[in-house]
Amino acid sequence: MTIEVNNESGTEIDENRLVALAGHVLGQMGINSLAELSILVVDETAMTALHEQWMGEPGPTDVLAFPMDELRPGQGRNDDASPDPALLGDVVLCPTVAARQAAEAGHPTQDELDLLCTHGILHLLGYDHAEPEEHAEMFGLQGELLESWRKTAP
Repeated sequence: MTIEVNNESGTEIDENRLVALAGHVLGQMGINSLAELSILVVDETAMTALHEQWMGEPGPTDVLAFPMDELRPGQGRNDDASPDPALLGDVVLCPTVAARQAAEAGHPTQDELDLLCTHGILHLLGYDHAEPEEHAEMFGLQGELLESWRKTAP
């Protein structure tokens, strides 16, 4: 998998950890090993602009996901006869918002970034949480993925 992190936030983050986490999540979801993912890390000003432009909501948010190719879990597994590469899309993270949320939740900022990155990837894969059933499925899967990640995390 090709996973790129572009940190434009001015905040130091563990880019290698985000790449490893994203690889773990995509692997657990059975996504083609030729898939491409971009993780963009931005400051609150940039996140506010994106949030307002694309979601029509004021202020910064913690994570946004911009899907590209239509790819769902289980499609494009490594055992396909001729796997086609897929551009999953972009996950955009805001570490200053994540830091505030982590403080409120009582856990490290890195744990919050792990959660947000996983959440964004699930959105790229078509998961949503608008309806109660969708919420239960997405957040349950998110919890399972983070639990399995914590067992193998560097």
